[in-house]
Amino acid sequence: MTKPVSRQFATFALIGVGGLFVDMAALAVALHLLGLDPYGGRVFSYLMAATFTWYMNRRYTFTGVSRRGAIRQWARFLAANAVGALVNYGVYVLVLNVGPWVIDAIGLWPETLTVLLPYAGVAAGSVSGLVFNFVLSKKLVFRNA
Repeated sequence: MTKPVSRQFATFALIGVGGLFVDMAALAVALHLLGLDPYGGRVFSYLMAATFTWYMNRRYTFTGVSRRGAIRQWARFLAANAVGALVNYGVYVLVLNVGPWVIDAIGLWPETLTVLLPYAGVAAGSVSGLVFNFVLSKKLVFRNA
């Protein structure tokens, strides 16, 4: 039986919070272990988080969809969520570029907060892409749920 849309959205959002933690952990790996810059590292971390959220949504949010064709469904998930991904990435870049100016203008501790900007950008980007990703996932990827 299909869950009500409000319950699907709540589950989708909770899985998104898990994806946020996967995203931040993958970003830390990309920056500190793989030596990627913040922009390339963000692409890496986004793909890790998107794969996590696709699997969890397939399993828990949109129950009742076919379990066949996982690779094709994963690719559709990435494609359908490209709009949300662009919004997500755009907000991330905005935070990276405007954040230092805001920190300086407010007179906060720049050495501490500047280090945290990539992670603040991930969080802001994730929230901004949530609604786009839910609607497009429900309508295009997990149609029968």
